[in-house]
Amino acid sequence: MNLFTRGRSLAIRAVGVASVMAVAVASGGLAAHAAGPPSSVRASAVAEVSATGFGTAAAGGDWLHTQGNKIVDENGDEVWLTGTNWFGFNATERVFHGLWSGNITGITKSMADRGINIVRVPVSTQLLLEWKNGQAAVPSGVNTYANPELKDLTTLQVFDYWLALCEQYGIKVLLDVHSAEADNSGHIYPVWWKGPVTSEQFYSAWEWVTARYKDDDTIVAMDVKNEPHGKQTESPRAKWDGSTDQDNFKYACETAGKRILAVNPKVLVLCEGIEIYPRAGKSWSSQTETDYHFNWWGGNLRGVRDHPVDLGAGNSQLVYSPHDYGPLVFQQPWFKGDWTRTTLERDVWDPNWLYLHKENTAPLLIGEWGGFLDNGPNQKWMTALRDLVAENRIHQTFWCLNPNSGDTGGLLLNDWATWDEAKYALLKPALWQSGGKFVGLDHQVRLGGAGSTTGISLADLYGGGTPGGDTRAPTVPAALTSPAKTSTSVGLSWTASTDDTGVTAYDVYRGTTKVGTSTGTAYTDAGLTAGTAYTYTVRARDAAGNTSAASPPLTVTTSTGGGSDTTAPTVPGNPRSTGRTTTGLTLAWDASTDDTGVSTYLVSRNGTQVASVTGTAYTDAGLTPSTAYTYTVRARDAAGNTSAASVPLQVSTADETGGGTLLSQGRNAWASSTEAGNNPDRAVDGNASTRWGSTFQDNQWINVDLGATRSISRVVLDWEAAYARGYRVQVSNDPNFSTWTDLFATTTGDGGTDTLTVNGAGRYVRVLGQSRATPYGISLYEFRVYGA
Repeated sequence: MNLFTRGRSLAIRAVGVASVMAVAVASGGLAAHAAGPPSSVRASAVAEVSATGFGTAAAGGDWLHTQGNKIVDENGDEVWLTGTNWFGFNATERVFHGLWSGNITGITKSMADRGINIVRVPVSTQLLLEWKNGQAAVPSGVNTYANPELKDLTTLQVFDYWLALCEQYGIKVLLDVHSAEADNSGHIYPVWWKGPVTSEQFYSAWEWVTARYKDDDTIVAMDVKNEPHGKQTESPRAKWDGSTDQDNFKYACETAGKRILAVNPKVLVLCEGIEIYPRAGKSWSSQTETDYHFNWWGGNLRGVRDHPVDLGAGNSQLVYSPHDYGPLVFQQPWFKGDWTRTTLERDVWDPNWLYLHKENTAPLLIGEWGGFLDNGPNQKWMTALRDLVAENRIHQTFWCLNPNSGDTGGLLLNDWATWDEAKYALLKPALWQSGGKFVGLDHQVRLGGAGSTTGISLADLYGGGTPGGDTRAPTVPAALTSPAKTSTSVGLSWTASTDDTGVTAYDVYRGTTKVGTSTGTAYTDAGLTAGTAYTYTVRARDAAGNTSAASPPLTVTTSTGGGSDTTAPTVPGNPRSTGRTTTGLTLAWDASTDDTGVSTYLVSRNGTQVASVTGTAYTDAGLTPSTAYTYTVRARDAAGNTSAASVPLQVSTADETGGGTLLSQGRNAWASSTEAGNNPDRAVDGNASTRWGSTFQDNQWINVDLGATRSISRVVLDWEAAYARGYRVQVSNDPNFSTWTDLFATTTGDGGTDTLTVNGAGRYVRVLGQSRATPYGISLYEFRVYGA
């Protein structure tokens, strides 16, 4: 059994493993495998998977680093790490769980095809030391009938073979030391040393594995230690302070991180939190529970504010990595009473780790989150965290792929081949997507491999200079101005460039240094010095990578600072959409108040700031038709104090023209049933963040009254994750709703947005959901009827 515990008491997560796979050791003893560079097995694995037609991996160029709260590639382009966990190498089997029945190639390819662009792989220090010492054994936990490609390979050779598959399919890897010993319950032990595994061996194991793969940009990140924890009365336990004590995890992160970066300065170093942190005025010597703040194991990063991790010259590689779980894992105090996403953000996420993102301190990667879909509080928590991740583009690796995680389940079902479609549908909005495709982290290899129909590469997204393709650069950005500045920041805006294929981004330079990238025509440069002159230019870039000449330079001097104003404005209220076209959205909000006056409002789209305006309205242009966008607004005063973000507003651009006039918006609507207050009028209100949802049954319907008999030419259905597999769109003039005529029918619906060209006339239009695609009801964000 694998045992996983969370929270403030022994909330045990049991991972059931088939008894025939328990604590297996190869009978033939230890197979020698020398330390040093990856063996010829890795090279032959690359050749073998290449021979199957998946393409050849490109070398180099995919290393990452940080800018503020973002992770960017070597070109300075922002990336989003969105993946999952696959455990087993950390356990007694010393190899991925599931290889006793599932095929390693099929499982890996399916992850890539479904948008997993990075996999967090738990290992143990003991395993790394065995590999280092040439003691890698052939595992008995591999079914060679299901995995003939792994026959007679040692655990290290299996890992190398899998890395070759990741290269072929465009997946990156995050390595995580899950426990000191190779033990299915090893992570329960609270610290990074145990028994024969000393702290020094822990550091040297990291150095060895970093050196082995230092030239391989498939492994782009190292998670120093999984879930250090321990309560005030326990020994040993992990603490966080400014000391060099053995149990100070902040010091362990710095020591391991610096030794890792001395070997490979381009790899990301992830530092998790701990379990407890003393309240103000209290010390680590206290044995009193009420003297501490508690959180999930690995989830308490309060100490960073007082004692940030210092990697010296390597600070641009530092990422903080909290873990968070729901009430089915442990009934934490914050899950009692009438809790909401707002209370979670205010009482748990903000004070423990989210402040690091909001204050632009460092990127966050939520290394573990996930659970069962219970149609209740656990699903409520998971949806809330999913939305936070998606809206703020917080990096994440979902727990987990494995179906044998006892208190969370996995993305795969027990056959290790079939995906849990309902759980995947919940996760999918938190996976990096652009233009209907999943975005990988490799510049040359598309996510899914050569010929992938579901994924793209970074070169596809940002441009890679395809020979014979687009060679025309955008026009130069004009009218560079600074509408706002503080003692520590400069706000910039400019007029849009034009391009024959479209501008994808603007690169902002301070002097000769590129300091950021914006997809809109505004950018705020923060962390500056008061009373200092800075000179800026902006360049436009298209999808092929063509870059314009620099804009005329603009010199801005920051405010002198030194004032006494430290009060932030109130949060902008009632964000709303006041108009939309196929390529633009007009937003408005209620004014904030401030003791010295609000100077600007900062508008963010999908977590990225796109504008800085002085009024309470903004029009966002250059958007994609029929696409949902999420906006937040923050207020800033002249002293640079910035409010928290407004409530998110999700709104969609209009559909392409040619389908008639929108007839249904704001009309009366009825439905067969309603779930959790999601009334039918919410599907015709024009707000893409509200929805109608039915009870968990088939043959549920929603009906809109157009007010009079109208000719109907098009119906657009924006499905929520709970969509109808089989449904009909029907029309009627019968006020008793007893007769209906089909305009459209399908038994193979796939969710998303369905744009249906129809031909009919009537006053009432109905969607009848006959079969559900998920265990839940059916749910529509928007039900739009067009005609004349």
